[in-house]
Amino acid sequence: MAPREHRHGIGSRARSVAEHAAEVAELLTPLLTRPSESVRIEDALGRALSHDIASPVDLPMFRNSQMDGFAVDAAAIAVAPTTLPILGTIAAGPACPDAHVPGTAMRIMTGAVIPEGADAIVPVEDTEITDGKVTVLRSRAAGEYVRDRGSDVRTGTLLLPAGAVLAPRHLGVLAAVGLTSVAVHTRPRVSVITTGAELADAGTILAPGQIYDSNGAALAASLRAEGVEVATVDRSTDEPEVFRAALRRAVARAELVITSGGVSMGDFEVVRDVLGEAGAWFGPVAMQPGGPQGTAVVDGVPVLTFPGNPVSTMVSFEVFLRPLLRRATGVPPVPIEEAELAHPVTSVAGKRQFLRGRRTADSVEVVSGPGSHLVAAFAWADVLIDVPAEATVLDAGERVKVWPLS
Repeated sequence: MAPREHRHGIGSRARSVAEHAAEVAELLTPLLTRPSESVRIEDALGRALSHDIASPVDLPMFRNSQMDGFAVDAAAIAVAPTTLPILGTIAAGPACPDAHVPGTAMRIMTGAVIPEGADAIVPVEDTEITDGKVTVLRSRAAGEYVRDRGSDVRTGTLLLPAGAVLAPRHLGVLAAVGLTSVAVHTRPRVSVITTGAELADAGTILAPGQIYDSNGAALAASLRAEGVEVATVDRSTDEPEVFRAALRRAVARAELVITSGGVSMGDFEVVRDVLGEAGAWFGPVAMQPGGPQGTAVVDGVPVLTFPGNPVSTMVSFEVFLRPLLRRATGVPPVPIEEAELAHPVTSVAGKRQFLRGRRTADSVEVVSGPGSHLVAAFAWADVLIDVPAEATVLDAGERVKVWPLS
């Protein structure tokens, strides 16, 4: 296995965020054009429809009662009170009741078929029953408490458009019209490799200098939240052979590999060392956090290399990968919004800052400093505040773009 040539080399000039995003989009082009697949309704939660769905039937499929009560002809109860003989009972369920006899009543349950000729339902609370007869205490107009066929949905009506992300309420509607399966976008298969000799599993006893591996869990969860199939989650030390083995496993199972760590300018940058042997691009992107980035193609599989600091990793995911995953899975993009700053913000000239922020009723506030190791603030943040590269100071009240977090 060897990396294939891909805009190779180590970049000296810092790319802009937009430039790198365009490069990543080009790299992932095969991932973005996906076939559809048919899945059962019960397995379709969270998937995006690849085609419009029109109703194959009318809803309701037959005229039925909205209330427990009596099926009558409205003309017979135009003057109330009036007493009618009860000819029988119609329960909900399979039934084909006899045609209505004018001047009579049939006891009827909610959802039951209304007999031909009856045109109104009298709720049971508006009646008195004695000796096989019902006294209607209040007149009802034709159509009252009658659910006409197709009054909810007509055959051919658009139920859900292509791109709709299926929630429980959608699945209920699809089941109601008798569908058992739907066509959805296939899910990309993505592998994750975290790197670093300092990383350890959560729950283990740490040796001096070790930290728990948060990137593996965060990236896998972020992928699943976007409807992606996580093929493998692996971890490598800083030894090249260990990373090569993890990379072999990843590309064998996935359509995209994400790595974290090992891409900076230190002495133990295993991702840069291995992928840089042939074909990879590594270089700075004018952003903070998340500056060191890289791209490669290994055995035909694109590889995105993110920096290892947890905040840098997650900002990289949100800025460069999440929008593309939404395109791949057919999910509408997350709208970039605007908000007023609750307080002044300073920034590094020439670098586009993505600060962790939290929306309030009428503004957005920064919840942590720019440090890429300050991971705890991510739990409190619900947006990234996008500070332009040319800005060094933004005053309170200035409007900024905010990226909602997943």
